[in-house]
Amino acid sequence: MKIWLLDSGSLVIDQAHITWNIGCGNPVRFPVYSVLIQHEEGLFLFDSGYDLEHVKAVLPFELPEQTPEQTIPAQLALCGFQPSDVDTLVMSHLHFDHVGGNKLVPGARVLVHAREIAQARNCEPFEHFGYSDHGWDHPDARLVPISGDQEIAKGLHLYETPGHTLGHYSLLVAPEGAKAMLFPFDVTYTQDAWDRGLQPGFHIDPVAGVRAIRRVKALAEQHDAQVFFTHDMDAWGSYRHAPDFYEV
Repeated sequence: MKIWLLDSGSLVIDQAHITWNIGCGNPVRFPVYSVLIQHEEGLFLFDSGYDLEHVKAVLPFELPEQTPEQTIPAQLALCGFQPSDVDTLVMSHLHFDHVGGNKLVPGARVLVHAREIAQARNCEPFEHFGYSDHGWDHPDARLVPISGDQEIAKGLHLYETPGHTLGHYSLLVAPEGAKAMLFPFDVTYTQDAWDRGLQPGFHIDPVAGVRAIRRVKALAEQHDAQVFFTHDMDAWGSYRHAPDFYEV
């Protein structure tokens, strides 16, 4: 299978939101990207980045930078696809920086944790900004609520890793005979946070968040997986970006 990392641009948050309560007052620009996997069972897109106009209107303090080439349709085109080619859209969770392109792939079925759907539709006040983009919940959305650990296609494994949100999933790509790739998504943002066992400052359950870090670290060790960090600008610079790809 082929795996592309689709560039959605970048945002700015305080360091204390990357490493909970550590580094307050230090703004950090971080990348946002999606994962596209061409599999024998279909074309899978994991998360869809952020919607520039939404962020400008609702979260302008995150200083969004996104060019027309960093939108989902443009990034798919780099890989030789168009939005209608996406069979399955899989949500790690439903925060605004992971759902912005959902409405641009309306034909795909959308796998998302049932608890995440419920929470995003009726979130707590402190979660308002995180769940502020409701574009994923359009009338034609083909939502498929799921729960528990799932192998959604051969070698594509979702693992429940709540803490950041109630229904957060991490992805393990582990085809037989190939090097495994682990995407913890927002369990922990950066290599430094991973090394220090630190969760993001934004979370709904810090105890579950600590346990989620332990779980993904155990998965990485068990499968000897390369770990890909979602919001680490230094790590992002070392990854292959679409149209370049990984093949496993």
